[in-house]
Amino acid sequence: MKSQDIRSKFLNFFKEKSHSIVPSAPMVLKDDPTLMFVNSGMAPFKEYFLGNAKPKNNRIVDSQKCLRVSGKHNDLEEVGYDTYHHTLFEMLGNWSFGDYFKKEAIAWSWELLTEVFGIDKDILYVTVFEGSEEDNLPMDTEAYDIWKQYISEDRILKGSKKDNFWEMGDQGPCGPCSEIHVDIRSAEEKVKISGKDLVNKDHPQVVEIWNLVFMQYNRKANGSLEILPNKHIDTGMGFERLCMVLQGVQSNYDTDVFTPIIREIETIADKTYGDDEKVDVAIRVISDHVRAVAFSIADGQLPSNTGAGYVIRRILRRAIRYSFTFLEQKEPFIFRLVDVLSKKMGDAFPELKAQKQLIENVIREEEQSFLRTLDQGLVLLNKIVEDSKDKTISGEKAFELYDTYGFPIDLTALILREKGLQLDEAGFQAEMQKQKDRSRAASEMATDDWTILIDDANEEFVGYDTLEAQVSLTRYRKVTSKKDGELYQLVFNSTPFYPEGGGQVGDKGYLEDAHGNVIYIVDTKKENNVIIHFAKSLPNHLNETFKAVVDATQRYRTACNHTATHLLHQALREILGTHVEQKGSAVHAKHLRFDFSHFAKLTDEELVDVENFVNARIAGKLPLIEKRNIPKEEAIAEGAMSLFGEKYGDTVRAIRFGQSIELCGGTHVKNTADIWHFKIVSEGAVAAGIRRIEAITGDAVKDYFTENNKQFFEMKALLNNTKEPIKALQQLQDENDNLKKQIDNLLKDKAKNIKGDLKNELAEINGVQFLAKKLDLDAAGMKDLCFEMGSELNNLFLLFAAEHDGKALLTCYISKELVAEKGLNAGQVVRELGKYIQGGGGGQPFFATAGGKNPAGIKEALEKAKQFI
Repeated sequence: MKSQDIRSKFLNFFKEKSHSIVPSAPMVLKDDPTLMFVNSGMAPFKEYFLGNAKPKNNRIVDSQKCLRVSGKHNDLEEVGYDTYHHTLFEMLGNWSFGDYFKKEAIAWSWELLTEVFGIDKDILYVTVFEGSEEDNLPMDTEAYDIWKQYISEDRILKGSKKDNFWEMGDQGPCGPCSEIHVDIRSAEEKVKISGKDLVNKDHPQVVEIWNLVFMQYNRKANGSLEILPNKHIDTGMGFERLCMVLQGVQSNYDTDVFTPIIREIETIADKTYGDDEKVDVAIRVISDHVRAVAFSIADGQLPSNTGAGYVIRRILRRAIRYSFTFLEQKEPFIFRLVDVLSKKMGDAFPELKAQKQLIENVIREEEQSFLRTLDQGLVLLNKIVEDSKDKTISGEKAFELYDTYGFPIDLTALILREKGLQLDEAGFQAEMQKQKDRSRAASEMATDDWTILIDDANEEFVGYDTLEAQVSLTRYRKVTSKKDGELYQLVFNSTPFYPEGGGQVGDKGYLEDAHGNVIYIVDTKKENNVIIHFAKSLPNHLNETFKAVVDATQRYRTACNHTATHLLHQALREILGTHVEQKGSAVHAKHLRFDFSHFAKLTDEELVDVENFVNARIAGKLPLIEKRNIPKEEAIAEGAMSLFGEKYGDTVRAIRFGQSIELCGGTHVKNTADIWHFKIVSEGAVAAGIRRIEAITGDAVKDYFTENNKQFFEMKALLNNTKEPIKALQQLQDENDNLKKQIDNLLKDKAKNIKGDLKNELAEINGVQFLAKKLDLDAAGMKDLCFEMGSELNNLFLLFAAEHDGKALLTCYISKELVAEKGLNAGQVVRELGKYIQGGGGGQPFFATAGGKNPAGIKEALEKAKQFI
């Protein structure tokens, strides 16, 4: 059975059981501070489990993209070394929100596996929760008794809290679970040892295939459990493992989910999968990681140096490292696998086809960049090895290579082993722990349990229509972090405060009680469908009604900028082409930022055209046409643009200004005329194929023009208030160019004049004509002097230094015969001596330069030069 058919059979089985099929949510989470990525099938449904929202149907079935590479669930280091762990995987799941429970979940799982998919009952084992003294929980006898109807009792195993009690996190819904395990070993192996003795023992052919979670409890901040008012079912079956079982193979990587990618790697790298274990590991790593990276980019998360972007970059760099070391690939090639992936999975996940060009470009750019890093890292590692006096390389040095230059520690260890050296792994881990402790200390947050004042209150957002509202506090809790100190999170029955989302910042404002007491709302965010208001203190009278007031000035300026992003998006698609798609935005009160897909720098003419397009719509006084809670399909049919990587419900809000129509939950002006004017202040690249425009509107534009006008008159004053400032500036520039030429000629003459004196200062050391001296020349003058002396003398080693504008310069020249015979290298010299001037540099073996910010170190650098000969 092909993987596409397996997925369809699963979904349709539960559709016949009255479940609604829903598409996979984006992997990158927008409004859950506890998770970077969706790491389990239930993550997109947390708001239903927490009771913060109600699903359209209480029965749902899906295939969810999941990523497990950070936090509690982190399988990254296992990937490639076994046959069943992955970074990205599909989680097939059926869900009940307060509807059916254990009886139906167990019966249907057994029916699907044994009757629909035809899995032999004799290779299946199930586990049930044995109970926990720590939590005062009994054994799950209910599940045990139900399972006895389908499977013999010797195949029902009792599992510990670790294996059979599923928790969403340190807090939140949780409950006992039943796992279904499959034993696909040969008959001979089964005779030697029973499958039940290998369950949960990390055996590659005795693996968990499905987990049925019975959500019965809520874990509170103090660690205690309370019974949930409604019981839920949350199941998760690993799609790749199911394919392995149904396709009769012994590895996930031998299924048709992976084999097309593996065949392509074999072709490109000229390697054969199955011949060499190290090559096999590399091929498994690459075939897994390219899926994770491609889906992340399609969902809107680009590789970067922070947060979720750093995780994606780390996954990709791990794949590049394996291709570099074990497949001997020195040029980018992983991006070429995206075409195969798109053809294989594009029907089930259309974002792969739609974003294919962007994914390829981003991966290719990252490959080129990291391959350069690997080359530089090898040079630095060789220098560390050369300087080391013993057989063990310090963990501190290795950590610097890892932390500063991104050079993988496992590659460092591998190269050292090949050279007969060892890595001080304990020292490296100590440095790594220090860094983790610093990061944890900066982000650690203590959270109290919610204090409930009004139970089951429906929260309503009224901020589209008013900036003031009478509200009641329904719950609150205290949070404490080193970064922000002590804050209170407040939830109201209704609120005019817009929560951060869709790129727009959260509202600020204040809360006033009937006695005139005021507390300030410093930020507003949305977590799991709940609007959270952050305040420095609690109101004095918790049970009274408050007047909630949004900062009108900030809201107005933010709305201007948000509407401007819509007009900017329209302008870019009109002027550059319909390939332009929004890839991110940040809408603040003072400015806006807009990231979009495009593969070239915008010309000055294009930027002017974009500004004019937006300002024409502002001048056109286009009114806001807003449609709330309309069916998504209706909005799309009317031409509304949706963004990849955004999670939309069945009903949406559509915002229209003229021909600009977008699905958007943000706040906007009533008429484009309110924006007053739009001005682009910068344009540049943020990643391969991604450009960024930063712009301002309204009052910020007025301030911008006022400041520019002020600077213009100051410039005119410096030019004696000439009526033709441009002409006067051009004359100054021409005069400056002429003076520079004269100075250059004078410096060249000066260099020629001192050449004879310098020849007399040369000292012969070990057969080398050596001179290290500080000169009153610029970089060009020192270079000319080096080559002139080099053309007249042999066996020459020159190190010249100079100081200009508070900066230090080093120039090194080494005769080519010394490079060839003695192995001297000018690039190595300046890199080493550059440390003394707090800088660095490089060049060729016979000529190199360095710059630094510490001229005081020139003297020591010149003294140390002798050590090289």
